[in-house]
Amino acid sequence: MRAGATGYHLPKSNQSRRSAISDTSKAADYPFDRRVIPTAAEETVWTASDGHKIRRIDWQGALSSPRGSILFFPGRGDNYEKYLETLDQWHRDGWRVTAADWRGQAGSGRLGSDAVTGHVGDFGDWIADLSDFWREWKAQTPGPHVLSGHSMGGHLVLRGLAEGVVDPDAMVLSAPMLGFAGSLPNAIGHAAAKLMCRIGDTTRPAWKWSEKPGQVPASRQDLLSHDPDRYEDELWWREKRPELVMGPGSWGWVERAYASMRGLFEPGKLEAVNTPVLLLGTSNDKLVGMPAIEEAARRLPNAEIVRFGDEARHEILREVDPVRDRAMDAIATFLDREAPAR
Repeated sequence: MRAGATGYHLPKSNQSRRSAISDTSKAADYPFDRRVIPTAAEETVWTASDGHKIRRIDWQGALSSPRGSILFFPGRGDNYEKYLETLDQWHRDGWRVTAADWRGQAGSGRLGSDAVTGHVGDFGDWIADLSDFWREWKAQTPGPHVLSGHSMGGHLVLRGLAEGVVDPDAMVLSAPMLGFAGSLPNAIGHAAAKLMCRIGDTTRPAWKWSEKPGQVPASRQDLLSHDPDRYEDELWWREKRPELVMGPGSWGWVERAYASMRGLFEPGKLEAVNTPVLLLGTSNDKLVGMPAIEEAARRLPNAEIVRFGDEARHEILREVDPVRDRAMDAIATFLDREAPAR
């Protein structure tokens, strides 16, 4: 395991290529409108085995010979619109890029009793979708194949890897939801969530959102990003596309989240994963627990972790430029080493 890395050195064979492509594609170096779907991208729908419609977006790659392919999944209550800047940057670096909603998230319907609360019967439903989507996507795209996810998306893709339903050449996790922030042990939190599910409707909200359903609390930015402009992008997309609006998770979601996280940390499960994994995490995260990310990095045999502190909040890929650039550079270097172009 390569833990605690703060600097990266490219193999000489890749240095000229990175300077020719990536160095010119940082956020500060080219104009990108985060409130427009790029002309190079195409939004379509993927149909799951049971007929459920799931949104996806694809970039074919900016180079005549693609660098490889990246599949990205966002977090709970997220949407791929929030990550257009990052996805397009990978595209400009030569990758063929795809992102998709999770079933019941963003523009892919709801699984609960209202249009705002995020609910799921079991995280295994998402793993089943991931398995089918991955198999089709991998067959249709050039390698090497990279799987990436943020927050809950990071948890699910890592679980899919540990359970053998996906087989990427490398994996990138941004603030993965491997434990909730705070000092409450998972076993106690899980027991409390089970109790709440027994005494009421499992689809009811697990925490207060605002007086008006769907309205974003004023303090929410303090949890997500120091960058006010990138934060406002999400609010703009929610107004432009109201179907993206999602508030709190349900008690059913909370209970199933605890169950899924505890299952991922069962003895021997992470130790059996040999795929190179890059984890990005911040000690300033108020949503997911950095100690769980650190534990995963220790237990994964081929893991590397990039640590942030007070300079970064939960959405590392949507932070101020110095933080985001460091994260994107770390990802590029990791992929050049662990998933080199064929």
